Amino acid sequence: MFQLSPQNWIEQLNQLPPELIWVFLLGCCFVSILLFLRIFGAPGLFVYSAIVIIAANLQVLKAVQFSIFPYPVALGTVLFSSSFLCTDILNEYYGPAKARKAVWLGFSAYAFMTMVMLLGLAFRPLDSGTVSEDWLWAAENHEHLSALFTPTPALLVAGMVAYLCSQFHDVWIYQLIKRLTGERWLWFRNNVSTALSALVDSVIFSVLAWRVFAAEPLPWSVVLSTYILGTYSLRLAVALLDTPIIYLAKFFVPKESKQ
Repeated sequence: MFQLSPQNWIEQLNQLPPELIWVFLLGCCFVSILLFLRIFGAPGLFVYSAIVIIAANLQVLKAVQFSIFPYPVALGTVLFSSSFLCTDILNEYYGPAKARKAVWLGFSAYAFMTMVMLLGLAFRPLDSGTVSEDWLWAAENHEHLSALFTPTPALLVAGMVAYLCSQFHDVWIYQLIKRLTGERWLWFRNNVSTALSALVDSVIFSVLAWRVFAAEPLPWSVVLSTYILGTYSLRLAVALLDTPIIYLAKFFVPKESKQ
């Protein structure tokens, strides 16, 4: 039986296979996208996009060992991949202008969060040697926050460049395929645009982070096998599994807000 403490929940969930947690996380993302869409329309997907970009950049700090991979895999893949589903839904039912607005909102949200957290860390922390025991938690939390929100400049720049390039590529290629196929083949433009854009993201981020900006660049073989292709299979899996969701989204778009 689960106990009321969140820490106990986490400890007990840690005993489950990571693949099961991955599926549950993916399901939560899909259900949340449909609910945000139904309740708030396009603004709901704007908000979702902003949240997942911030959350994905936090989750990526944790690595997990899946049974299907010989090496640990960084988290954040599910959250980031679900953002492509958001832009595809916006593209399909609201038009490319709304999809591009979601991309800029996600970028702005992450940039703003990084800025305000750095300014928060700029305040001199409490001295754990001089404060009373009642305030020791605050002195210790500075280090915890610093570990989470002090970005490595190379990774920050690489991540944001890759995000903008891949997301705008997703909007562009989706519209290109739609112009060529009309209203047919929704599954095709959804899967192809996401698969290609996810590859664009992996290539740009990995090359910039581990070759161009790295103080000690990794060998190309490592960059290709571990960082570019390493998690791409997971991204392809999300692209295939989200196909029913973009069809279901048609029934969740508020009638008054359809294009």
